[in-house]
Amino acid sequence: NHPVELISPSWINQKLKYIHDNLVRGGIVSQPEAYLYSSASNYLGGETLLDIDRLELGSNEGFVLT
Repeated sequence: NHPVELISPSWINQKLKYIHDNLVRGGIVSQPEAYLYSSASNYLGGETLLDIDRLELGSNEGFVLT
């Protein structure tokens, strides 16, 4: 474990994007939102099997699912 202080909306978005992109880097899916158990699709207006509490941070800087 390496705890990281979440200091700003853009920092949190950066970490969220990193988590979502792990699936792509690992070769599991071609897009983060394609993974059934990823919250990436929730952040794009879709749904997954999991209920999440979506973060509304006021800034999408650094969070772009492409």
